[in-house]
Amino acid sequence: MNLSISVLGPDGTKKMEKSSRQELWAVYDGEYQEGDRIELSCETEGTEKTFLFVKLDDAMEGTVLLYKGVYSFPIPFAEARMSYSPSSFTGKRHYLYVREATGAETGGERNLALNPYDFHGNAGLYPHTWANVETRGESVFASRNAVDGLLANSFHGEWPYTSWGINRDPDAEFHLEFGREVILSSVGIYLRADFPHDAWWKEGTLSFSDGSTMTLEFKKTGGEQRFRFEPKKVTSLVFHKLIKADDPSPFPALTQLTAYGKEA
Repeated sequence: MNLSISVLGPDGTKKMEKSSRQELWAVYDGEYQEGDRIELSCETEGTEKTFLFVKLDDAMEGTVLLYKGVYSFPIPFAEARMSYSPSSFTGKRHYLYVREATGAETGGERNLALNPYDFHGNAGLYPHTWANVETRGESVFASRNAVDGLLANSFHGEWPYTSWGINRDPDAEFHLEFGREVILSSVGIYLRADFPHDAWWKEGTLSFSDGSTMTLEFKKTGGEQRFRFEPKKVTSLVFHKLIKADDPSPFPALTQLTAYGKEA
């Protein structure tokens, strides 16, 4: 396995590049500028699936992800920074780390939805999310927030109180793509609970890529609501058909969706 991490400027100029086999750390000395990107690439031979442990900023969680192709992450600035820790991607020195994931990390049951490095254009590191609506197009209400691992849900509109907001659209859909076939056995839902500002959904539906569906009934709580089922092989799911509870607030939202299972 050959790993490479680069910091690219807006014009594609390489400000830093480092390569290694199996395990790679890199230090970028300099302040990120608007338009900069972190690019991660991996070359393997004869490997059907490539799993990497990825940590691209010291203020962000390290996570095991499926590598599907070159990953090119735009450093967030201005409004886009609102869904990230104020400590992330700041300062004059940055530590980045990636390595091949171990069998222990990929072999057991885990949250297969977790990806704090997801973003709208992500096609390199899975899982990946997208939605047909996000409140006002703001980063703090983007679909990626529902898989970033942050569970703070007693407020809204700023880090760490990030969520997927549906802009009051009853036809809103949240899509989660795993990038390969996995075996799921449960899904956890954390509703945003900034009551009384927030409402909540009394019901929602999970539709899986295998054609099966599951109706979820929710309570007014900010805690995890876990829904278990017979293990099923799927590549994606959709959280939709959301029915709001009878509440004066028009603002239900999703703080986090977890999907527990193992590799197929």
